[in-house]
Amino acid sequence: MTGNSSPSVPSTRYDEQYFLHVCEGYEEFQSSEGAYLSKRLAEALAIAGIAEGMRILDVGCGRGEILLRTSALGAQAYGIDYATAAVRLSRDLVRHHAQSDGLPVGVYQASALDLPFPSNTFDRVLMLDIVEHLYPNELTSALGEAYRVLRPGGRIVIHTAPNVWYDRYAYPIVRLVRIAMGQGGAYPRNPRAIIPENIHVHVNEQSALSLWLCLYRHGFRRVKTWLSTPPQQRQEPLVFRLARWVLFNVPPFRWLFEREVFAVGEK
Repeated sequence: MTGNSSPSVPSTRYDEQYFLHVCEGYEEFQSSEGAYLSKRLAEALAIAGIAEGMRILDVGCGRGEILLRTSALGAQAYGIDYATAAVRLSRDLVRHHAQSDGLPVGVYQASALDLPFPSNTFDRVLMLDIVEHLYPNELTSALGEAYRVLRPGGRIVIHTAPNVWYDRYAYPIVRLVRIAMGQGGAYPRNPRAIIPENIHVHVNEQSALSLWLCLYRHGFRRVKTWLSTPPQQRQEPLVFRLARWVLFNVPPFRWLFEREVFAVGEK
């Protein structure tokens, strides 16, 4: 990334292998050629409240499926990514669909820290699964840029995972329980190692509280953050199902055990 003297995750970490076999949502992307969204992307898009005629910026556009869907909703969709592979995948996806489902889409190779757009341009800025890849000082610059390019009354929508409180406080307990059940092989000591690539690219995981504070400090108002967890498709004894319900629904346990963080804020 540009505009920052501190180390960044090298853009070469994000190659086609990463986007097509690691980055969440790749199964839906490959099976539908980008037409279907994963649960977290669909939820984030619903939160954004996209309407016809809006200008939407997807920061860290990755494979491009969000750009395709926002264009189909009648919005003017723009995407930026600093990874060459992401720009290529997004452009190929848009070209493949030939903009037949919506308006033309713009895809640019650029840094989240120095957005190539005038101030007060966009009605929505989406930052979906990018926050955890930015060092704290980079996140400061990226949120400042997002605020700058939003129109007054515009909205930022963020999804990030995992909830850092899960990794710090809940995961060690989960791991001990799974080891006791003979399932320790799937639960390494370092939770990032469950997906080995995350050891190298997850550098700034957030809690709902830290993300709320971060947005508020950067001038966003009406900030809301909340937690979510993907559906669990496990066949477990009743006692485990009851424990899971308590952990995912009752404070303060859910603040630690829910794994995904969503946030919105307005300019």
